[in-house]
Amino acid sequence: MNFHINSYEQGNRYNQDPDRSRRLLVHRREISKLENAVRLKGLTIVPLRVYFKGSYAKMELGLGKGKAEYDKRATIKERDQNREARQALKGRQRD
Repeated sequence: MNFHINSYEQGNRYNQDPDRSRRLLVHRREISKLENAVRLKGLTIVPLRVYFKGSYAKMELGLGKGKAEYDKRATIKERDQNREARQALKGRQRD
C-alpha cells in the first residue's frame, strides 16, 4: 500500500496506475512471523531496499524498534551541540 512506481514513459494505455495497491509475495510462515512481531512485540516493518528484477519490484523488509523517550532527548541534545559547534567554527573562520 502507498508505494508509488512511476509509469513507463514509452508505455501507452497498458500502463498500470502508479499508486495502485500491490501484492506482497511472501510465504505464509513469513507473513505470520512479521504479523506476530508487529502485534506482540510492538515492532515496525521497515522497507530497507527496493530494486527491480525483470518485471518485478522487490523489496527487502526489516523489523525496527522505535526510540525510547530518553534516546530522543539525547539525540536532540547532541544535534544542538553539533549545530552550536559548527556555528562557532564558522564565526571563527570569518575573523
